[in-house]
Amino acid sequence: MNEKQVKDKILEVLEHHKVGTLATVQQNKPHSRYMTFHNEDLHLYTATDKDTHKAEEIEQNPYVHVLLGYDGKGFEDPYIEVEGKAVINDSKELKEKLWNEYMKHWFKGPEDPDYIVLDIQPTQIRLMNVEGEDPQTIQL
Repeated sequence: MNEKQVKDKILEVLEHHKVGTLATVQQNKPHSRYMTFHNEDLHLYTATDKDTHKAEEIEQNPYVHVLLGYDGKGFEDPYIEVEGKAVINDSKELKEKLWNEYMKHWFKGPEDPDYIVLDIQPTQIRLMNVEGEDPQTIQL
């Protein structure tokens, strides 16, 4: 696959798979949890509460790892591994843009001061498990 085909396949995975794992670093050890991700091109966003371990961990060490895509069907089930750097973003515009009704389970609305966004800029994305292809990596 050429770089455009790899990027297109990565974007396909991102468009069809919104729930994945986010790993941060806690006391020099990985700490993973399931999150819901939104993307703009290859840039990832996930909502959280400002008073969570993940927010605290990102403030101490911004490097994260994300897994998205695996359906559980087995071989030939594409998924991606994302390495990146996260920052906490509480801009009104981004919070409103990402807001959806499902978030009412955790927040009062897009103006809720506890609602923040983890803004993840990938540094590398690896496309895995594509039939007939070796893993493919793009550097960003």
